[in-house]
Amino acid sequence: MIAVTFIEHDGSEHRAQGDAKQSLMEVARDNNVPGILADCGGACACATCHVMVADDWWSRLPDAAAEEDSMLDLGLEQRTERSRLACQITLSEELNGIVVNMPESQI
Repeated sequence: MIAVTFIEHDGSEHRAQGDAKQSLMEVARDNNVPGILADCGGACACATCHVMVADDWWSRLPDAAAEEDSMLDLGLEQRTERSRLACQITLSEELNGIVVNMPESQI
């Protein structure tokens, strides 16, 4: 199992575990992590699973595809240089322990 820590805007932490090849969004959904809406179910067609990847983990991720980058541009005032869509991050052993922060709002 891959350990994941989701940190809400107010600092509340939610620790979860998922399987390799699951998306970060699926882990959040399966573990009832509040703040990850996942309205499109992981199709990269919305931005309601926006997370900010902690600095220590950023370099371990592949670059965002153009489609994901475009979704992140749609009305998200909270986008940062570490913003990603959780549905586009696939868990692997290399990401065991990953930490992501969530914005105050997904909409």
